[in-house]
Amino acid sequence: MSLLRQRRAPGPLAVVLRVALAVGFLASSPRPAPAHEGHDHGDAPASVPGSGGPQRSADGSLRLPKASQRLVGLRTVLVREDALARSVELPGRVAIDPDAGGRVQSTVAGRVEPGPRGLPGVGERVARGQVLAVVRPSVDPVARSNQAALLAELRAARALAAARVERLGGLADTVPRKEIDAAASELASLDGRIRAVSGGLAASEPLVAPVLGVIARAEVLAGQVVEPRETLFEIVDPTRLRIEASGFDVGLAARVADASVAVGGRAVPLAFVGAGRVLREQSVPLVFRAKDAALASLAVGQPVPVTVRLSGRVRGVALPASALVRNAANEPMVWVKTAPERFEPRRVRAEPLDAARVRVAEGLADGERVVTEGASLLGQFR
Repeated sequence: MSLLRQRRAPGPLAVVLRVALAVGFLASSPRPAPAHEGHDHGDAPASVPGSGGPQRSADGSLRLPKASQRLVGLRTVLVREDALARSVELPGRVAIDPDAGGRVQSTVAGRVEPGPRGLPGVGERVARGQVLAVVRPSVDPVARSNQAALLAELRAARALAAARVERLGGLADTVPRKEIDAAASELASLDGRIRAVSGGLAASEPLVAPVLGVIARAEVLAGQVVEPRETLFEIVDPTRLRIEASGFDVGLAARVADASVAVGGRAVPLAFVGAGRVLREQSVPLVFRAKDAALASLAVGQPVPVTVRLSGRVRGVALPASALVRNAANEPMVWVKTAPERFEPRRVRAEPLDAARVRVAEGLADGERVVTEGASLLGQFR
């Protein structure tokens, strides 16, 4: 008997069962959903995996479902053209208010000693008139010996003058009054010279804070030898800082209305103080002051862009600066919402309006809806 059995052909009953199963499977398969009211699916192609997600069209527009819009946090705004103030952006830096800042320098050469409260460090608050350090003058040995010799001579002369005054006082009835007064005057003069020379030998210069504020720079240690005019401390009042912008148009100062600077994600208004009349590196310095203590978080010398609003108005559309993005060609553009789930890139011509907004001069029309939050993420979808 062979180990391999021959395979039998299926009988008529088996064929009928297989056909019945196939018909039942086709009948149970899902059918295309009927069109809803107001929608005509027509000959729409069958859905494929991933067709419900973001899709980029050949013209650059983007189809983004509502779920994806909520995921990326999209926000839009309806734009309107209006008369807006023209602005320019200038490079600026944080500066010290002359009335609220100061430097502590030594006028003599000597050795530094701590003050009554020790040497203050960077960031410590100091009061006006507070003694920060003491400079003990360094005197040349020859000069010191000459002063000591002069002091000895003065003390000897004073002893003689005191004896003469005492002797003349006992002869007041026979000695003219003017001689007694002259002797007393000479004694007083010698006392003053002795005090002056003695004080010069042991004198020290206290370094006091000229203003109330915070130590912004401290370049001194106990025992350090310093030279005259050397800056040891720099004090700044952080609530009274200024902004100095560089304007390369000489006539710009006459057209300045106000300005603003971005601090911590918000636009801080600035008041125009004035402009310099001397060019500094081929630019005119424009000085601005904050209306409150909003600049306290900035550091002296920190570069900041300043948005200066000029007098006069021009037509345009105001948008948050977050709405303006760059395309692959590094051109400014915005995303316009043309349908509930469709967004179209639009090239525009824009310029700064203030520290938080831009003015779109060309590329948008009234009634269009522009993406203001999440615009930078739309370019990432492919």
